[in-house]
Amino acid sequence: MAKNMEISLLFDFYGDMLTEKQRDVVELYYNDDLSLAEIAENEGITRQGVRDSIKRAEAQLLEMEDRLGLARRFRSMREGFEAIRLAARDIQELNARFGYSREIDERVRTILDLAKQLSEE
Repeated sequence: MAKNMEISLLFDFYGDMLTEKQRDVVELYYNDDLSLAEIAENEGITRQGVRDSIKRAEAQLLEMEDRLGLARRFRSMREGFEAIRLAARDIQELNARFGYSREIDERVRTILDLAKQLSEE
């Protein structure tokens, strides 16, 4: 069974909405990188039972993302913050090259600090 790494990200957003058993199995498979056989042995179920549990959990995670779009919004916001940082650095460079203004430099630093803070939350 090939691992879809998108599921790992979705698990971060929606994992609490899965059953405890599904959370445990997905955590072991995606985050701890255990094989289906290793999980089956640890959990006392069959390899097929592990696979079925993972497949059901993956389907639920994908459905939640389709309905709520939290991971998609997160990626979009992260890309937006990166674009803001790049634009602020361009302004900073242009300011230095074409007649330095302390006010512009201070505002650029404020923008960079805010973008960093918001992207870390």
